[in-house]
Amino acid sequence: MFTSLVKVAAASCLFQTALARIANRESSNLTSTNVSVASSCGLNWSDAAALQTRFIDNKKYGCKCYAGEACWPSISKWAQLNQTVEGSLIVNIPPGAACHNTFNGPLGTVNTYNAAECTKAINNWSDETWTVEQPAAAIWTYFTNDTCRPTTDATKPCTLGYYGVYVIKATKAAHIKAGVDFARKNNVRLIVRNTGHDFIGRSTGFGTLIINTHSFQNIQWFNNFNNTGISAVTIGAGVQGRTILTQGHAQNPPLVVVTGECPTVGIAGGFIQGGGHGPWTTLKGFSADNVLSFDVILANGEYATANAHQNTGLFWALKGGGPASYAVILTVTMRTYRDEVSSGATLYINATQPGFRPDLWEQGLTSFHKYSNHFVDNGLYVYFELFSMFLRARPFVGIGKTATELQAVIQPLLDELDAAGVVYEFNLKQFPTFFDLYNDLFEAEDAGASSITGGWMFNHNDVATNNNGIMQAFKTVMTPRADLFGVMIGHLFNPGHNVPVTNSATHPAWRNATNFVITVLSVPDGATPAVKADLQNILTNTMDEALRQASGSGCTYVNEADPYQANWGDRFWGSAAYARLKTIRSKYDPLGIFYAIATPGTEDWTVLEGGTKLCKKL
Repeated sequence: MFTSLVKVAAASCLFQTALARIANRESSNLTSTNVSVASSCGLNWSDAAALQTRFIDNKKYGCKCYAGEACWPSISKWAQLNQTVEGSLIVNIPPGAACHNTFNGPLGTVNTYNAAECTKAINNWSDETWTVEQPAAAIWTYFTNDTCRPTTDATKPCTLGYYGVYVIKATKAAHIKAGVDFARKNNVRLIVRNTGHDFIGRSTGFGTLIINTHSFQNIQWFNNFNNTGISAVTIGAGVQGRTILTQGHAQNPPLVVVTGECPTVGIAGGFIQGGGHGPWTTLKGFSADNVLSFDVILANGEYATANAHQNTGLFWALKGGGPASYAVILTVTMRTYRDEVSSGATLYINATQPGFRPDLWEQGLTSFHKYSNHFVDNGLYVYFELFSMFLRARPFVGIGKTATELQAVIQPLLDELDAAGVVYEFNLKQFPTFFDLYNDLFEAEDAGASSITGGWMFNHNDVATNNNGIMQAFKTVMTPRADLFGVMIGHLFNPGHNVPVTNSATHPAWRNATNFVITVLSVPDGATPAVKADLQNILTNTMDEALRQASGSGCTYVNEADPYQANWGDRFWGSAAYARLKTIRSKYDPLGIFYAIATPGTEDWTVLEGGTKLCKKL
């Protein structure tokens, strides 16, 4: 791959010259800020570099250091880091750069056009599996600033946008530690990235050092974990959903863990740190509810284990308390469950069907959602997609249910649709195991789209008392303005069905959940900052506001919701949990070595200057 051209250990004269020039450049508006690096709760921070003072709009900030500033590490420091990580440090070039004559990055300009690689990028741009394997690519591209997409016009400019500058393609825990230490000692913004499966830009960021953990594919199964009698598995930081389910299916007897619905989602990192929901959640709770232990690297570079006996506060916080907030996860150990006979169904009410009646489409949607409490109370999980004149529920999942049993649960809805004359397509099938159902009915999602997302949770009471109000909110989301249309991705599940009391940092309101809806609004190619601001305003204050007004849950999901909404701390975690999470964050990362938008303790941090500089209010 062309990124190998710029490995720091063998940098070309072009890059060495550029790096030396940047290292020697003066930046008159930057000075060191005296930030206390005293020991915090027993953790040593004495080697941490100070933030850089920056005055913006007559306000004082302490900022991370960026290429082009005098504080940026010298080429010799980067070369030393590359030696420490055994040659795994690369200069990041966006995957679309192969379609452009040149890539104009913060370290210099390099010729990048490669016809074969360009064709590969164009053909695979929407392929999640391909995107995951890139060193620093994001599956959804809005938060990269879309400045270097694949193109058939090689003369178009290609810049780094909001991607990271360097990537450590870590293969050992020591590589991750080296990256954390380097970022702390040099005041460089740090990003941890496994798959790039991220709606709101937490796995990318302007001017960053990225640690890629995708190579950590270790899996170890236990019949009797630590003599507790618990069946469990230890999962490396890079393991994805399909991988762990495939290996679990090969066990005797076949085993499962609580994974996400999308097969490319990584398990151990941000997924669990956000809670982690999927097809088993109604029966077994969030993924976070099933964690037994973490092995991590802390912000001060120390290795630590967090479980019910060691670092107990950290253990609780890592289970749903927010991604990229407390430590880098190396491994997670989770409960496993025996796989079971399962049945799945699909329901389509779409304008493409023969005999479809637009006047009855809303009736079909209303009936479908009216039964959502009934579905989750019978242990089901349902994934559905929704926009104007289009409802696609694929699949209804009945784990441990025969086809006859699943049919009986869904039949009241079908009877109501028939009575109303709603045209629909319904299919149902029984599978030997959930794994077989998963492979047959769950689909990979597309990558490469530029969009913004929000979302909200509806609880049992919302559905029981205000289903018509929810339908009106759905209409607003689908057509928030005459020139716009929105999309919804719904998930019917209830973590409290069999786990009524949370043992994780997830919002307690989830224990009475019924439907979590993700809202999506596309962003056109080449959108100006004004257009982006307008679309964000529509998402926050029209689409999501309609959902909030129709609900009393007060809750949404930290990994798949609008990070710019007001009171995000209360809405992601609840006031009591959030206060505790902030305290834990201040202990384990008081200097902000880790940062992700809208996570505990980041209220004073902001990204300034057109989405570039990460700074803290002083």
